[in-house]
Amino acid sequence: MPTIAELLSAELNQPLRYIENVIALLDEGNTVPFIARYRKEQHGAMDDTVLRTLETRLGYLRGLQQRREEVLRSIEAQGKLTDELTKAVNAAATLAEVEDLYRPFKPKRRTRGTVAREKGLEPLAAAIFRQDGRSPEALAKDYVAPEKGVETVEDALAGASDIIAEDLSDDPGIRKDLRALYHRRGSFACRAADPEADSVYRLYYDFNAPLSRLQDHQILAMNRGEKEGFLKPAPALPGSEGAALVCRAALKPQRIVSAFVKNAAEDAFDRLIEPSVSRELRSELTQRAGEGAIRNFALNLRPLLMQPPVKGFVTMGLDPGYRNGCKVAVVDPTGKVLDTAVVYPTFSENHRQKAIDTLSKLMRRHKVRHIAIGNGTASRETEAMTVELLKNFPDAAYAIVSEAGASVYSASQLAAEEFPDFDVNLRSAVSIARRLQDPLAELVKIDPKAIGVGQYQHDCPQKELSAALDAVVEDCVNAVGVDLNTASGSLLRRVSGLTAATAKNIVTYREENGPFTSRAQIKKVPKIGPKAFQQCAGFLRVPESKEILDRTGVHPESYAAAGELLKRCGYDKKDIPTGLTDLTARMEQLGLENLASACGVGQLTLLDIAKELQKPGRDPREDLPKPVLRKDVLEIKDLQKGMILTGTVRNVIDFGAFVDIGVHQDGLVHISQIAPRRLNHPSEALKVGDIVRVCVLDVDEKRHRISLTIKGVPKE
Repeated sequence: MPTIAELLSAELNQPLRYIENVIALLDEGNTVPFIARYRKEQHGAMDDTVLRTLETRLGYLRGLQQRREEVLRSIEAQGKLTDELTKAVNAAATLAEVEDLYRPFKPKRRTRGTVAREKGLEPLAAAIFRQDGRSPEALAKDYVAPEKGVETVEDALAGASDIIAEDLSDDPGIRKDLRALYHRRGSFACRAADPEADSVYRLYYDFNAPLSRLQDHQILAMNRGEKEGFLKPAPALPGSEGAALVCRAALKPQRIVSAFVKNAAEDAFDRLIEPSVSRELRSELTQRAGEGAIRNFALNLRPLLMQPPVKGFVTMGLDPGYRNGCKVAVVDPTGKVLDTAVVYPTFSENHRQKAIDTLSKLMRRHKVRHIAIGNGTASRETEAMTVELLKNFPDAAYAIVSEAGASVYSASQLAAEEFPDFDVNLRSAVSIARRLQDPLAELVKIDPKAIGVGQYQHDCPQKELSAALDAVVEDCVNAVGVDLNTASGSLLRRVSGLTAATAKNIVTYREENGPFTSRAQIKKVPKIGPKAFQQCAGFLRVPESKEILDRTGVHPESYAAAGELLKRCGYDKKDIPTGLTDLTARMEQLGLENLASACGVGQLTLLDIAKELQKPGRDPREDLPKPVLRKDVLEIKDLQKGMILTGTVRNVIDFGAFVDIGVHQDGLVHISQIAPRRLNHPSEALKVGDIVRVCVLDVDEKRHRISLTIKGVPKE
């Protein structure tokens, strides 16, 4: 039997030694970001996505092994464990297979079969099931026992049938074959609970698709429709193929077919096996769809968090609204709030002009260069007002920013602590402004589930969803790095090795002792011991430090190696800020293998050190396309078929991608319109935040639907 490490090696197509190294590193308490960045020699430079998959599968396989052991102990305690059964349980590749094998031995509630066994009818059932030509009625005469509740031959036969049906239902081979039949030949049918009732689920009122072609978003949509009382979905097999499979397993070959056993087999399928397997299939499909939705959510969240910051400018955040007005916050380039206001541009033309006058004064007073507009209620009217406002400010521009989760943040304890004197609505405006300046620093303050870049997130297993999204946030924060002296507690707690408590301790220490002057000073913070320091130090930047390596992604454990590398290549630390232009060439001249040996590190680590020395403190987001900043407004009525526009991908889902083209309503690029080749999923070609050129295919102004295509659109 292969070990867990061997199974993972085969699944992930990675050398066994690397898998064993990663398992050991995880068991020692190392985080995935730390392993991915600073232990590359031990895992062959797997990226954080592969490492996360390994970590998840490791947990599943260990849980599977634990369940195998529990099942074997339970069967052994009953005195029914055999060598064959032990081998079967140990060979089971999934929890479902283990549970199938355990089913006959699992303690049951009182059933028709157990009642029949209590009446002493088990030998009769066994005799009938042998199908040796004897009449079931003749066999049953010996089991009539009124004192046991078996009044007649018919009672005895009914009990024997119940026992046979239950035994067939507990047969793991039958269940395995039936599942395979469903996957091979089965379909998923859905009908309306009330065909006359109108709902968003009308598409599924008369739906039927092969199980093999059923899409994840369809499964989740039907599940939700069923929960809301509109739909009745269920897996199905053609004709009587399911019952026929059970009959084939029950009836003895080359014998006269036993009508009694055939009837018992059909009863087993209809009453016990089919409902049970159907529930299991629904659960399996829902789990698969949930995992797909979580995976899609994580794929979307990563590029959203990694959107390039628009730093260095005073920014105005506008949180649109009708009744409560448009909330305004002006923040400086570091995110510090300079001014706030509330205007009411939607009340009347007079109020609109007053709003423009108020915003103009704020623009001049604080030299505002960028305006971030939340994309919620009244954003279209606010955008139109902003365009009019910018006619007097030719150097300024605006961007539409997703305000998903802004209200969650503004009502949170964190926001109350940060802005105790601010109205809840004004906090949202601050958050919107900061989202444009540095999306990652602001979005880490919000529960990832509230950011809204997925589908059916409320229908997914919430524990698994939270774990997956938290992992994405952690990976993104550590990929970018964090300024130890300016980062909020929300950002710090996402750093490898830090927790909410230690992040709070860092902020408190900073407030009491002033800015950190070195990485080593972190060790003075309460509850940050050697292990926590090892995990977090490389991801924290200290721009004020005299040690220039403290400003880079070079880990303190590699400072000596970095110094040796500089020395052997003819450089000094003081050369780092001005650029080590010839470092790569000099390393190649000296020989990477010899140089790594001389520096006491592996070649992969040495290359990472060199990359950091050449671009100290580099933000990986800087290489990505900047957000689209606009000066004019476009309405849906302005759109024409064939019009070519530039937009930003806002969301990627199973059947396409939504693109912001500057209209209040995002347009949909169907999966068939993304690329000339066939895609299995839109994420193969697009990700959230991508800047794309699109062509308008169709506009349904009444239903506010815009169809777009990317195929064949010329690049600028």
